[in-house]
Amino acid sequence: MGTEVRPAVGRFADFHEVVGVKKPGGQGCWCMSYRDSRVANDDRPEFMRELCAQEPGPGVLAYVEDEPAGWCSVAPRSSYRRLMNSRTIPFLDDRDAWSVVCFVVRPGFRGRGLMHELLDAAVDHAASHGAEVIEGYPLELETEASRVDVISGYVGTTELFSAHGFEAAAPTSAHSGHRPRWIMRRELG
Repeated sequence: MGTEVRPAVGRFADFHEVVGVKKPGGQGCWCMSYRDSRVANDDRPEFMRELCAQEPGPGVLAYVEDEPAGWCSVAPRSSYRRLMNSRTIPFLDDRDAWSVVCFVVRPGFRGRGLMHELLDAAVDHAASHGAEVIEGYPLELETEASRVDVISGYVGTTELFSAHGFEAAAPTSAHSGHRPRWIMRRELG
């Protein structure tokens, strides 16, 4: 499998292919839930087009055989309005940590480990833009054999983040799919 992960800068069409709503009049997140959910649904594509047009961009995209297959939203926490105002996901210190807030893997590409590749690339992307620390807010599974539905799993799991050098830094009062979420953190230098 020829997989490559690239920054989303200059790649709005590929972002649209993975995350965008194709159905006319369809509603969707457009990866705006954490950025600024006040943006009207009809205005979300243009908002993300503008983010994809400038550094550092809104995240990274996975390609399988050059076809857009997955997405990971990663950017400074200060760029996510919902995180800045969150009552359930606390700040750990005064640094502007980079935040990994969601993953999307297109049907047909799932089960190939793309979330692992996306998370590695998100860490590299943050580090290349001077991040001191990166964090995510994944859910905790009851057992390793537990399954997560696609909707709840968009935040990742604590096991995924642990496998990539993140440490459990603090519990949150947030939940995804009725499961507790943690702040998982990795120092970058």
